[in-house]
Amino acid sequence: MRSVGLDGLLITFADRLSDGANRAALAFRAMVQNAAIEGITETTTSLASTFVLYDPLKSDLTHIRARLLDLLEATDWSDVPLPQQRRLWHVPAAFGGTRGPQLDEAAKLAGIDRDQAIEEMTATRVRVLSIGFAPGQPYLGTLPPHWNIPRQSGLTKQVPNGAIAVAIRQLVLFTAATPTGWRMIGQTAFRGFRPDQEAPFTLGVGDEILFSAISEEELGHIEDTDDSGLGGATFEVIP
Repeated sequence: MRSVGLDGLLITFADRLSDGANRAALAFRAMVQNAAIEGITETTTSLASTFVLYDPLKSDLTHIRARLLDLLEATDWSDVPLPQQRRLWHVPAAFGGTRGPQLDEAAKLAGIDRDQAIEEMTATRVRVLSIGFAPGQPYLGTLPPHWNIPRQSGLTKQVPNGAIAVAIRQLVLFTAATPTGWRMIGQTAFRGFRPDQEAPFTLGVGDEILFSAISEEELGHIEDTDDSGLGGATFEVIP
């Protein structure tokens, strides 16, 4: 645990991403929120850390640190359950072709062929590990170890909103058209940032996604007919 600025504390569970560290960060954030500690105004998570913001006029650092340490010491963080009320999203996606121009390249780096790559992308439930870089943009993972492929040495000038890109055992589901060093392997009509909604971030940290493969033609039809921003996606609450 270390201080960040005058009113923040960062609790780091590991120095790099792992499933256990991410589970711990998500679970600790939920625990802090449920504890309703006086003075804490906001919490968020990164891949392996939880950030706590507090109001120094309502509570002092010593009190906040003591309450957080009590929570940390009362839990076995090596095997902690994920928070409740997370959602499993089913998101249609076109892989390869013009909608995923770097799928073959990424699959080759992972040591598999494109069909196996698509099979793995649609069979793996990926968790929203963190949200960042752009509003509502999720980092998803983790993929099997052979997907620990590097980013590109250069930049792709632009991938579209809804693009799926892969690197370092993670997927990014883009919420805005942007340059990237990650390889674009697929495309959805899913919008993770909908500023016209009461909750503009469609996904929450800890949510999970299961992609389903559709054709480019089917994706085009969804883009033409679905104005909800969900791109044909549905969800259910994870028990």
